[in-house]
Amino acid sequence: MAEASMTKTKWAVDTAHSSIDFAIRHMMVSKVKGTFHDFEATIDANPEDLTDATIEFSVDVNSVDTRNNDRDNHLRSADFFDGENHPKMTFQATKIEKKSPGEYVITGDMTIRGTTKPETFTVTYEGSGKDPWGNEKVGFEAHGAISRSEYGLTWNQALETGGVLVADQVQITLDIQAAKA
Repeated sequence: MAEASMTKTKWAVDTAHSSIDFAIRHMMVSKVKGTFHDFEATIDANPEDLTDATIEFSVDVNSVDTRNNDRDNHLRSADFFDGENHPKMTFQATKIEKKSPGEYVITGDMTIRGTTKPETFTVTYEGSGKDPWGNEKVGFEAHGAISRSEYGLTWNQALETGGVLVADQVQITLDIQAAKA
């Protein structure tokens, strides 16, 4: 599609075809990966020009899944997300800069455990099309990293060989498919 051929419109995230994933170093030798199953978003945008878009995400931290029930329960506990008292992690875009066609840098307010900090993600517009039922869909991919300690997620254990059990930096990847609302 040509630039500016779409207008700003509301998009509903198709959670069955979208994901919010993370990766963090474990024991300084490997990565643990996980996902959040329950999330929602408000996107009001021209997907071909996000510079004036309204973008908000809300993630249910209790939906965390690392394929290990004991670890997931520990992540939900007060040692990490404290899902009982802070069930949602949110992001609201505050600044969107176009780097090149289809490439953006989006900065916004991330809130985890009641602490709000500015975070930046690189976002790529992956394209648009119609599904077999005639519904218009768009796709985006986003990457960023946060420091978990800045949000009060400081639990850790020192290792006998040096270093720590869980790294501070968390890599975040979003693959989003949305339908015209």
